[in-house]
Parts: sequence; structure tokens; C-alpha cells
Amino acid sequence: MELAIPDMALVVLIGATGSGKSTFAHKHFAPTQVLSSDYFRGLVSDDENDQSVSADAFEALHYIAGKRLRAGRITVVDATNVQREPRAELVALAREHHVLPVAIVLDVPESVCLRRNAERPDRDFGPHVVKRHRAALRRSLGSLQREGFRRVHVLHGESEVDSARIVVEPLRNDLRGETGPFDIIGDVHGCRAELEELLGELGYAITRDDAGLAVSANHPEGRRAVFVGDLVDRGPDTPGVLRLAMGMVEAGTALAVCGNHEQKLVRALRGRKVRVAHGLAESLAQLGEESAEYRARVESFCDDLVAHYLLDGGKLVVAHAGLPERYHGRASGRVRSFALYGDTTGETDEYGLPVRYPWAEEYRGRATVLYGHTPTLDAEWVNGTMCLDTGCVFGGKLTALRYPEREVVSVKAHQVWYEPTRPLAPPDPFGGREPSTLALTDVVGRRVVDTTIQGQVTVRGEQAAAALEVMSRFAVDPRWLLYLPPTMAPTETHTEDDMLEHPREAFAGFHGHGVRELLCEEKHMGSRAVLLVTRDESVAPQRFGIDGDGTVHTRTGRPFFADALTAALLARVRAAVTEAGLWSELDTDWLLFDAELMPWSAKASALITNQYATVGAAAGAALPAAADVLAAAAGRGVDVTDLLARTRSRAVNAADFRAAYRRYCWPTDGLDGVRLAPFQVLAAQGATFQDRPHAWHLAVADRLRATDPELFAPTRNLAVDTADPTSVAAGIAWWEDLTAAGGEGMVVKPAANLVRGDRGLALPGVKVRGREYLRIIYGPDYTEPANLTRLRQRKLGHKRSLALREYALGLEALTRRANGEPLWRVHECVFAVLALESEPVDPRL
Repeated sequence: MELAIPDMALVVLIGATGSGKSTFAHKHFAPTQVLSSDYFRGLVSDDENDQSVSADAFEALHYIAGKRLRAGRITVVDATNVQREPRAELVALAREHHVLPVAIVLDVPESVCLRRNAERPDRDFGPHVVKRHRAALRRSLGSLQREGFRRVHVLHGESEVDSARIVVEPLRNDLRGETGPFDIIGDVHGCRAELEELLGELGYAITRDDAGLAVSANHPEGRRAVFVGDLVDRGPDTPGVLRLAMGMVEAGTALAVCGNHEQKLVRALRGRKVRVAHGLAESLAQLGEESAEYRARVESFCDDLVAHYLLDGGKLVVAHAGLPERYHGRASGRVRSFALYGDTTGETDEYGLPVRYPWAEEYRGRATVLYGHTPTLDAEWVNGTMCLDTGCVFGGKLTALRYPEREVVSVKAHQVWYEPTRPLAPPDPFGGREPSTLALTDVVGRRVVDTTIQGQVTVRGEQAAAALEVMSRFAVDPRWLLYLPPTMAPTETHTEDDMLEHPREAFAGFHGHGVRELLCEEKHMGSRAVLLVTRDESVAPQRFGIDGDGTVHTRTGRPFFADALTAALLARVRAAVTEAGLWSELDTDWLLFDAELMPWSAKASALITNQYATVGAAAGAALPAAADVLAAAAGRGVDVTDLLARTRSRAVNAADFRAAYRRYCWPTDGLDGVRLAPFQVLAAQGATFQDRPHAWHLAVADRLRATDPELFAPTRNLAVDTADPTSVAAGIAWWEDLTAAGGEGMVVKPAANLVRGDRGLALPGVKVRGREYLRIIYGPDYTEPANLTRLRQRKLGHKRSLALREYALGLEALTRRANGEPLWRVHECVFAVLALESEPVDPRL
């Protein structure tokens, strides 16, 4: 016989000692699914039969069971469970985690239990124990469902136990295998004409019967509609709406979840005592004109509706009143109640209506949640959720969301069909929270950030703590902080000559990833700078909630210059943007640039003085003197040939080291001597530009340079086709000329910018640094053969993974800003970039 148990169930085995529960559990369930009371006694006392530790054993068992149920895993409790009290604790545990409790009773004869216990040397229970268990079991058989078990399976005798087969059934709300595309439709409330019009706008073809009534609809591209509930009440044609929706559901072209109005209608149709209000009277009157057969069909349809659906691999949840993440895919009375009614604060507003708990304000789930129930003027996103009830029956609109496109489609109500108790109000896109308000809970602890281009990125608690120190003490005001640049990985290690990096590996790496068209950009030796510049002083208060003209910050979010110099630099950039005509061309009043600011000494003077210059000075003073002493010793016949050669080589290396870092240092006075090389336009009002090729970004930079050539530096570049050997050779020669003339090297990027190659998301760029520049990074003597051999063992995998994760987070921050999401949503990504920077990666890479 088949025993059906729902997925995510808590399975409670019930039977006297010796009834075969453990054998049954191990036959039908994985060892990790079974929690045995005997095993837990052994854990706490080293003796599985020590009844004196039962309390501690069951406490530990319940704890582990709770962890499993919280994770949504089938959990089997193997204990006698013949008494009501321990069963009640397990039912309460299931309810706490919103899973269904299932009882499987092994009702085998007393003689069988006695025989089996006698065959086990570790069981010295007397017959009275079995008799007591059997008596308690018989008293329990009739009350298990009343105790709260949703399913009860009773196996009588050994043959039924031996022939039983467990079948795990997915919950009715589990449609994760249904991936869409979907059109989720808000509360219809009897507005049949508007529903037909909306379906037409969405591209559905409506099927009509001989009387011309709409009885179904289908989409030529196979899309499916999903109704969020409240199809009925208040409007002019509840039967017509139901006829159409029921036909679509029966035809498989639609899904529907239950609304609170459907639940109340079912009770009314069954003659239950209900308060006939909020439009129910209209539905009952309209249905009264239909046939008894039709009313029975309506009752069955509405009664059969589930409270919520989990769709598209768990990435989409549809529930009438919305649903917090902890309830997704679960089944309990509490889950159903929330899905149908939401939650209230216990207060009422000035209209006498309950004040609903703003669950969407606190929502941080990974799934998109679409719902209705609380009418509002327009559909707006709130933390990954959207209310689609735009008050059609009250004279508003009937709204749908195309998924996964996230496109809102609405039709206007034909008239006001029902006067609302409370006037429709625009939604609060920030859930009652000021959009610029940040909270410590937004960033502390372990975080999982969803990104559009790279999926989920995890930030560990200790990483968040390190970032919090920097952000809270040193960073610019977070209202300015829209983006932090990602780290950049070097090309694969070169193994020939005395070079550690070479373009050959960069070109081959992208080619192997399926990226053919590349753009090589001159790598400026300066400091990474992000510039947010506004058109005029009125922009920042309106767009960012802060006074000022913008900001210039470093890769870690710190201000680049003192305020006066920052203002002067922004004024020059603003003037260039204005003269280049970019404000109107990009339809914006602010722009965010990624740039390199030179000279290196403008920001790193202390680093150069205290680290590089001291090494260079010491080596310049000591090594030539040491070489002279060794030369004199050799002249006296002392064999110091190898040491002398090594010292002279090191002296040359030291001179090359000093020359390398000096190339990137020059004096500045205010902005005199400062050069800015913007290489990417990151964002503007309502827009991001990662879909524009890099040539477009560099063309914008060239236009800025044309207006102010003293400030803006050019970024030389060369296109390379990795499938063309001549083009590859030209790219290598260009790099060699660039580095021979003292340049740092180049960055090799996919020409199209954001690119997915054959193996997923391509790196946004890899750096190929020149032989002499790398002396600054690895030290004066890095080119010595022994050092090169060691350095060529460097591991790049972690650095590349970090670069991709930070790149995804940075673009996600910009996208959220462009979509008008609140600051905490943007800052979640920005903060995560800085947090990842604390990962233990070789900083020289």
C-alpha cells in the first residue's frame, strides 16, 4: 500500500516498543532524515537504553528537528510516541516551522513486539512495557487527526508494514518547475469587461461560447496568466469573471490563488453564517441568476484554490496579500491566513479599516513577491515585491505584470463600480521608510546579495565588520556613494623570457572564453577615482537628498581631496560636460564617471615617500658601495665573483626601480598638474551604460578632453580581434611600444563591455602590466631567475572570482539606483564590494 506524505513534512512514527519503527524508518527514508530517540539517548549518555536521560535526549532531538524543518527538509521522528504529550510537542514543532505533521502508526500484535524485543539482547523490557504502549496506542488511534496531524496512516499487522511504500508528494503550492513566462493579474473584483480588455492588451485570444460569453483565453506564445485572488465581489459581473478565469485554469492557460473574498464566498454558498458586506451581496445576487450547476462549479473552484504559489524555481511567489520569505512554499494555517489577509497591527485607521503590518518594508527575500489585496493608485516595486491591486472596481486600473520582463500593463476602469471606503492612495515605494535612511541591520552579519548578472554573492560577517569600520569612519556621505569599482585581475602568468605578464595570455584567455572582439586601453598609472558631478546646485538635494555639487572618491569610498580642491575639480568637469552637450544628450542632470586621476603622487605621496623612496634611497646608497668593496676584494685575489655579479645586478635593478616609480610622480599645485582620464560613464538619472561598447565611453571622454585638454588626459586604445593572428600581433607590438616608452601597461576588455562568453560572465577586463612597472609591485629584484620562478606559481583563481563578484555587485548598485530603489538597496551592494575587499588575496595581483 502507498503512504503519501507531503514534501517538507514532519513524519511521526507511532508504535509500541518492538513494533519495527526503526526498521521501517531505515527502509523508507535516508539515514539523515531519521531522528531516533534511542540514538539521541546514546549521544547524551553513551547508552541508547538509558531512560533517565530521555528529557535531554528529546530536547536535543527537537532542536535538530527544528533546524531541519526550518531548512524545509523531510524529518522523521523515530520514537514510541504513543502518548499524547510528546505528540503534541511534535505537532507544535511542525506548526512553528509551517510544515505538515504526518502520523504513521505501526499497529502490530503484542506477541510480535514481545518476540522482537526478546531477540534483541539490548532490550530487557518486561512484557508490561509493551502492554502499556499498546494500550496507549489504542486510545490514541481515534484522536490523531484532532491532535493536528494532517495525514494519518495506520498499518495493521506485519504484512501491511512490510508492503507499505512511501510516496513523497510535492505540496500543491510547489510549482517551481513552472518557469513561465507569466502575466500576473491584480484584483479583478467582478470587472469582467476590463479583464477581457487587459487580456487583449497582453496578447491573449479569448474563446467565447455560443452565447458570446468569454469562457477561456490562451496566448499564442504559450504565456500563462496568474490571478492574485479576489476575482469576485463588488463589481458588475462576478459570474462572467469566474467563467473566464475558471475556463482558463481548466485549460491550463492560467493559475489562480485564493483571495479573502473567494474564501468568504465559499462559506456563504455553503450556507454558513457570514457578514454580507464588502460586495458579497452583489456576488450572491449575480450568482443567484445562474444555474445551480454553475454555482456548484464556482463553489468547488473557489474552495480548491491554494493560498500561494511558488514558481520559477522559487524565484517568484504569488499570494493574494503577499508573503514574507519564511512562509514561502510552506503549509500551515498561519501561512494561509497571511497569504489571504496579511497581518494587522491591531489598530484601525480613520476610516475604521485595519492598519496592515508593512511586511514589504522589511522584506529581504530572494524571490519576487507579487500580490494584491490592498488597493493603491499605481503598481510600484517595494524591496522586490509589487502590489498589483490598482483599484479597478473603485475606478482605478486593472494591472498585470509581465514576468520575467517586469513590465507593467494596465487598462483603465470603465467607471467607478463600487465606492471605496478609503480613497485610493499612491503606494509608498519605500514601505514607510525614508529612502535615504540607512540602518545597521542593512549591512551587518552574513549577507546574501542577489545580483542580476552573477546570481547570489555572499558576504561573511567578518568581512562586513571590516567594511563597517571603513564606511563609518572614513567614507564620503553614503548618499553620494553609488558605486565602488571592482578589483581587476591580471592576465594569466607568462612563462617565457624575464616577463611575468604578456598580452599573449590575455588574448588567448578571452578567445578561449568565446570573446573575440577586444579593446586594449592604455593603463594610466594614477589612482582610481569615481566622480559624481551634478549640473547645478539644485540637483543634489532633489536627487540625493544632500547639499553639494557632487563628490570624488577613491576605490574604498574615501574622499579623494579636501573639500576646496574637490569643488574646483568638479567645477572643471561640470563645465566640460556642459560644453560637450552631454546633459541634454543623455537626458540627465547628473553623471557618474569611472576614471584614473594622476599623478600617482597626488594621492599616494606618503606611500611613495615612506615605502618606495626609502627602499630606492637605501639601495642606491648601499649597493654601489658594496660593489666597490667587492671589486677591491676581487682585485686582491678573493673569490667573490658570484657575489659581485649579483650585487652589481641588484644595483642595476635598484636604479630601474627608482626610475619606474619616478615616472608616475610630478609636482602639483592645486589642480595645476592634475590629469583626469575618464574611461567609463557609469550612470545617469534613470540609466546605466554597461550595454554601450567601450569605444562609446572613450568617445565621450575624448569630447570632454576637447573642451579642457589641460585637465583631461587621453586614453590610447587599440581594437584586437583574437581570431586574427595579424590583429593579435599588432596588439602585442602596441603593448611592447607602450611599456618600452615607460607606460604601465594596458587593460584588455571585451569591446562590447558587459559580455557573457561560452563559460558564463566574462571578466570586465584583465590588466597586462609591463616588465619595468612590475618592479614597483614585486620589488627591485623580481626579475632575478629565482624570484621569477617563485612568482610564476602565483594563484589567480581567487582574484578572478573576486573581480567577477565585485563587478556584479557594482553593476547591481547602479541598476538599483537607475530603477529608483531606496538608498539602502543601493548601499547594500556598494557596502558588499568594500566588504569583499577584505578577502585574503595577494594585494600584488
